[in-house]
Amino acid sequence: MNRLHLMTVFVAVAEEEGFAAGARRLHMSPPAVTRAVAALEERLGVKLLNRTTRYVRTTEAGQRYLEDARRVLAEADAADEAAAGVNAEPRGHLTVTAPVLFGRMFVMPGIIEYLERYPGTEVSALFLDRIVNLLEEGMDVGVRIGELPDSSMRALRVGSVRLLLCASPEYLQRHGPPGKPQDLLEHSMIASSAGGNAIDWRFATPSGISTLRIRPRLTVTTNDAALEAARRGFGITRLLSYQIAPQLAAGELKVILKEYEPAPWPVHIVHREGRYASAKVRAFIDLMAKRLRAELAYDKKFCV
Repeated sequence: MNRLHLMTVFVAVAEEEGFAAGARRLHMSPPAVTRAVAALEERLGVKLLNRTTRYVRTTEAGQRYLEDARRVLAEADAADEAAAGVNAEPRGHLTVTAPVLFGRMFVMPGIIEYLERYPGTEVSALFLDRIVNLLEEGMDVGVRIGELPDSSMRALRVGSVRLLLCASPEYLQRHGPPGKPQDLLEHSMIASSAGGNAIDWRFATPSGISTLRIRPRLTVTTNDAALEAARRGFGITRLLSYQIAPQLAAGELKVILKEYEPAPWPVHIVHREGRYASAKVRAFIDLMAKRLRAELAYDKKFCV
């Protein structure tokens, strides 16, 4: 069998964590996929996958081979596209990741537009409130909020968001707004553990950045749960500007302690391909960059 074909089958099975799922992704029969993986393992003389009745996982050797196979296939795709010209129609399977609320509000509409514009493409979206390692988890494109660590990833900045304290008008009427960060210790606080910053909140003060360890009465695991609790008047929470822009526009939430707001967080689109990214990745990044720049600029007017 063709070596690139065997690599393609192996990557699909490894990323989908199943032979049947890999077969569906490649529009092949499960027996054909099984034979291809067996042929690859025989050619290499090493076991690439651990199989049980419940799951399929890469072995240590399989994980190393998976990373190399992804790179080889990406370079082969780039060579094909270079030969076909830069105007080649995007096609193939694209994997995208973003934070949960950001993904639902901004990335998903872009994905739908992308799929409608390019019928030869398929997209898998992974929305999680944690940093996803694009290489290890087989993702093509990610949206990152916050400062980027040093890495080999390529990044395109598309805007910024603000970290805002907010509460409902009803709560502020009953309890009064805090005048300084320390006053938050006397209020009913709502903390979200999404993103790993549940109780240590940073503030900008005249003397520099200070950290306040809050004492939340309610701690939740998702930002939308914190938003809902604040909207219902339970207390004060801290969320990013895009997450509460609709509620601010509707008057359901109000921003407090603006003068202590930390510096805005940058928003980047990141990808793991080289200088000559594949047509499917280039097209998606171009589309999303245009949409996100417009959306983030529009949301700013509700967060003043």
